Amino acid sequence: MQYPHILGVDEAGRGPLAGPVAVGVVKVPVGMEIRSLFPGVNDSKQLTERVREDIYREMLGRRREGEMMFCVRFLSARTIDTIGITKAVKRGVWSGVRTLAPDPSQARVLLDGLLHAPPEYEQETIIKGDALEPVISLASIAAKVTRDRLMVRLAKEYPEYLFEVHKGYGTKKHYEAIEKWGISDIHRRSFLGLTK
Repeated sequence: MQYPHILGVDEAGRGPLAGPVAVGVVKVPVGMEIRSLFPGVNDSKQLTERVREDIYREMLGRRREGEMMFCVRFLSARTIDTIGITKAVKRGVWSGVRTLAPDPSQARVLLDGLLHAPPEYEQETIIKGDALEPVISLASIAAKVTRDRLMVRLAKEYPEYLFEVHKGYGTKKHYEAIEKWGISDIHRRSFLGLTK
């Protein structure tokens, strides 16, 4: 079957001790020359912050022009603690895919790693897809940039933890801050071995 659109799906922030996990979903028309429109596009983790921001700004411009669509779904630390990280990510994937392609006949879905779209969609899960498939790379960039920006904003509310530096990941400085200040209400208790 010929689909008019492709969706790319990836997540960012699966591993941090604090903050949400972010799921990016990008919708482009089949045949869009992503590599030429977004020079340097790659897995977001392979790019500098500046390159990620440049590509993200280009994505925003092309979304305004109606050339593409994308969304990012945040699943909170509380949700992660309640249902687990795997189910939280799945919830974000399913929500984002159904939002951008309510009719499954309109899009084929390409997903990174171990992610899966709702079963009614034609889909392919690709190991290292964020580096191999440019539409997944864009989803990876959208997820990472929006999550990093959120963590920088949250750093103003929780200045003790230096979220603007480590974005919630388990660095030495982050563990030292937890030791000194305890945990905040955006920490993932389950990731810290806490049950309540």
